[in-house]
Amino acid sequence: MSTIGQRIRTIRETNNLNQIKFANIIGISQGTLSELEQDKYRPSLDIIIAIKENFTSHIEWLIFEDTPVSKNTIFNLAIEAQELELISLFREHPTVSVSASFLYLLKSHT
Repeated sequence: MSTIGQRIRTIRETNNLNQIKFANIIGISQGTLSELEQDKYRPSLDIIIAIKENFTSHIEWLIFEDTPVSKNTIFNLAIEAQELELISLFREHPTVSVSASFLYLLKSHT
């Protein structure tokens, strides 16, 4: 199990950034980042939000080391296969109305 400081370091290293560049991006000093990565103190909510907004990290993983939410979930509610297909159809044909896509999906699965 890693610490929050280790997870912050993982995000930084995954993005091939040194401490100075990463710290500048999230709006803190390099010294503060160093102390965070060494777990000398916990990051503020502002720092966590800055990391979330600037990097593709899941807050749940950063704070709790939980498995990130998969692409097929929204607010931890699973999307059914038919719903995924409907979304895909809609994205492939943006000029088609939602109701037409829904009717097509219903007909193809009955």
